Parts: sequence; structure tokens; C-alpha cells
Amino acid sequence: MPVDPSRPWLAHYEDGVSAEIPVYGKPLFHFLDEAARRYPDRAALRFQNTIMTYRQLKRQAERMAGRLRELGVGDGDRVAVMLPNLPQTIVLFWAILKAGGVVVMLNPLYMESELLTILNDARPRHMILLDLLWPRIDSLRDRLPVETYVITGVGDALSFPLSLLYRLKELRNRHAPRIPYGPGVLPWKELARGSEACVANIATPDETAALLQYTGGTTGLPKGVPLTHGNLGSNALQVLEVIRDLRHERHSIVGLLPFFHVYGLCLGITLPAMLAATSLPLPRYVPQDVLHLINRHRPTIFPGAPSVYASLLQQKNLAQFDLKSVKLCISGSAPLSRDLRRQFHELTGASLLEGYGLTEASPVTHLNPLTPEQQKEGSIGMPMPGTDAMIVEPGGMEPLPPHTVGELLIRGPQVMHGYWNRPEETAATLQEGWLRTGDLACMDEDGFFYIVDRKKDLVLVGGFNVYPREVEEVIMEHEDVQEAVCVGLRDPLRGEVLKCYVVPRPHAAQKLDKAAIIAWCRSKLANYKVPRHVEFRTELPKSAIGKVLRRTLREEEEARAASRAKRHAAHAETSEEGKGGGA
Repeated sequence: MPVDPSRPWLAHYEDGVSAEIPVYGKPLFHFLDEAARRYPDRAALRFQNTIMTYRQLKRQAERMAGRLRELGVGDGDRVAVMLPNLPQTIVLFWAILKAGGVVVMLNPLYMESELLTILNDARPRHMILLDLLWPRIDSLRDRLPVETYVITGVGDALSFPLSLLYRLKELRNRHAPRIPYGPGVLPWKELARGSEACVANIATPDETAALLQYTGGTTGLPKGVPLTHGNLGSNALQVLEVIRDLRHERHSIVGLLPFFHVYGLCLGITLPAMLAATSLPLPRYVPQDVLHLINRHRPTIFPGAPSVYASLLQQKNLAQFDLKSVKLCISGSAPLSRDLRRQFHELTGASLLEGYGLTEASPVTHLNPLTPEQQKEGSIGMPMPGTDAMIVEPGGMEPLPPHTVGELLIRGPQVMHGYWNRPEETAATLQEGWLRTGDLACMDEDGFFYIVDRKKDLVLVGGFNVYPREVEEVIMEHEDVQEAVCVGLRDPLRGEVLKCYVVPRPHAAQKLDKAAIIAWCRSKLANYKVPRHVEFRTELPKSAIGKVLRRTLREEEEARAASRAKRHAAHAETSEEGKGGGA
């Protein structure tokens, strides 16, 4: 059978992987229902001394859904959730869906201005949040649309006797927030006690929103992305199809990626339910906690980010832990270096699958094959089953030849139908059925894709295009460099120049200098691509999923430039006054 020239990747799918995945036509919570039907006594989650089976998770979600309906949650109503990775987050996600509501996940690190923007855009009438975050919300209450708040804490996730010990610790903590429980502010037990079981009728899954996910705001104000039951279900099926050789095994999955991000939600909540796997939620990233968890609970799947895998390799007592249970790591959010892939594979024996996705696509669009021998170095892999992708001229719609850099466009059942309340941005992003990603990429003759950079990160140096990611990868090849990121700075002569921020490896912190980085780049890059400025740091600003926040670095540089301009103006004014005084 001849290969479709517009989809060369189909010839390189592993044996048994389907080319097409139909739109998921059931409510997303059907995954949970099936897991509870087939494996009712299997652990759905483990957290500290708490174990919840799939039978218990389904029952609690349905009773909590009934209680949510009593509190006024109707079909299509948004319910905000601002929690770290806790058992409550998992129960709530399924409960809100079973109540017919739409989950609005909020980053617990959001500050007041971000919360005002998002909550007044989503307009949820109900919100569930961590007790430690109450002071931040309390200061905003008169400016928010929320009518009912439900407060929970880590103690609510624990079983006796740890739950009692935690309560005693809270009572001794003088700095714990005092929460004014009463009408409109309810303790978790008021929700957890449940009501009559409720399961909403989701008649049109691909048209009914399950999640209103806000983009991270790393490139501007956050935008709401409504993802339907069909979007999220289709994407989970696509991931499952790629890892099909593992799907009949019994799995435990490390729940480290934040559930409030769609990447962590897909791999930490929906995928475990599909596999009837045990989720092992971790509220925050502490390398030693992760090592102890893997050593004790023997998880088989470990979704993460390159920064996580790298920091684990740097732990001095790493040899004390057995990590051989891990069979699969799915890496996203940043490029995975060859050296890091090799080291982590040698440590665990696991396959490391590098992929690509974005919030608007639920999120995964590309993934490397499961077999390491079929993966390609530096590639994000091939489009997921049922997904089309093409490279076009920025702003265009005609596909470019292989190995030509252009904008990456995506089409598939996981792609959103449009932004929340933003018709103009929807029209600019969704065109002729395709999602414009804003990322610059290329495709090889086999249908493997390679991200070059974000369109808005492109730097114009003296009229030449410079892709920061290309320069970063060169610098990352230096044996003394742990991390690197480049941004463009304004320059009166060249228009823009490149600045690189470098995190040295611990052993090289004292010896690595700017001259070494510049010389390394000159030996491997055209002169116009060589950074003009180098700054060394102990760490880089990152999002919750480990993506470097270039915008933060640009804002720092803009603030520095404004400060320099202010000092220069003040100096000039002083000089003029001095001249006047001497006349």
C-alpha cells in the first residue's frame, strides 16, 4: 500500500499502532467507571498512609457530585480548583465531571493579580482550595464572582493515626490561617460526606467542555482553553495507542507533574484511570521524596520534565535507591539532551519518550516511538495516531518540503474548538481546521518533527534569523554546562543581539567563564549566531512543569535597561547643572 506523501510518519509507526483514532464519544469519566468495573479492589491512588480503591474512588466521586449539585453546580457551571497534587484533587476532578460541571484548574502559585484576571474571566461560582492559600483569596473576595468556597488541607488526605497527628500539629501552629467557616465558606468534610450519587448525562461529549484550562501566560495574558470530554478522551486514547505494548501490564504512575497543568492532568489523572493504574500523587517536588517513593512503591511509569530527571541524577545518595521498576518516562516541556537520556536510561533501564504538546491540543500532539532504537535524537517524534501535522510559511497554509523551517500546524480530535470568550484570537489560531502552534519546526523525510523555536522567540541579528534553541543546544553540548537559555536583546547597531544565561555544572561553577562559552560557540556557529552577552546563574526561572520562562528573563532585562536609562538621565541632568553653575 503506497505511503501518503503528506503523512510519511505512518510508514514508521511501530507494529500494531493504528493510524487513526476516532473522536472519543463518551464522557471522560467512563474511564473511571470501566476501571472500577474491571478492577474494583485495585488501588486507584496511594498517598502517605491512605489507599483508595477504584470502587471507593468511583463511589466517592459520585456522592460528591450529588453534594455539588445540592450546592448549586449545574450543567456547564465552572468550578475552580486551586490545589497541589493531593488525593482530593483526583476525587474532585471526577466529581465535578460527574456533576456535569467544568473543572477550572488554578496554579496554587498564582498571585492576586493573576487570580483576579482568571477568576473574573472564567466566572466560577464555586471554588475548592488549599487552606494555606486562604489569605490570598480572602483579600480578593469582594472582587470575585465566587459564592461558595470549600477549604481542604493535607490532613484531609491522611488516614488515622497520621490524620490525628497532623491535626495536633496544626493546632500548635500559630501561623496557620484562621478560616471563618460559615455560610459560603465550608470545610472539606461538608463536601466529602457526599449526598445521593449523581452521574450527569453528557449527551454530546465532543461538544461539552470538561476542563477550562488557562494557558500558562508565559507569552502574554493567560487565555482560557475549553477542552471537551472528546478532546481529553481522544488524547488519552492516542497516548495509550503509542504505548500499546505496556497497556496490559499492571502499572503505578508517579504523580509529580502538577495536576493543575493539562500535561500533568492527562498523565496523572486520566491515563491512570484508562490503565486502571495506581496514581502516586506528590504535592511538591523534593528530589529525595521522589527517590524514596520510587524505591518503596516501585512505579512503572514516570512522566516528568528534563529538569526533574537531571536533578535526580545529581543526588549524592542516588546509589542507595533502586529505580529499576520504572519502564517508561514521558518527557515534555523542554528539550531532552542526549547525555541526560543516556544517563537516565543507564540508571533505570527505562525508555525515555520525548514528546510535544500544547494546552490547545489537550495537550499531546507528537511522541517518539516506544522502542529506543526507533527514536530519533533531538526529535519530538511523530504525530500521534489520528493527528495531522504540517510545516508552512508563517501565516501561510501550503506545506513546505522536508527539512524546511516553518510554522508547525496541527489537526486532530484533541484540538480545542476555540478560546473562551476570545473570538478574534480563535480566528487567528484556528484556520481551515488547523491549529497554528506559533512554534517554528521542520519535518524530515520520515515524518519525524523537530522544534526549532517559538515564532515569537526568533531573534533578528543584523538582518539574519537566529533561533535561540539552536544556540542553546550547542552550549548544552559543553561538558561544564548544565542548563542554558538564550533571549534577544535590543541593540542600536544590529537591531538585536543574543544573550545567554548559563547554569554551570556544580564542579565547574568556579572555572567556567564568558570567554569559554563564547569560544565554544565560535567553534560551532556562524559569527552572527554567537551570543554577545553571557550571564551565569545558579538556576533559571521556570514554570511549574519545568519550562524556562523566557518572558521573565526579558522582563528582567527591560527593567535593567530602564534603570540604566534613568541613571543616565539623572547623570546628564547633574552634569548640565554643574556646567550652569560654573558659567
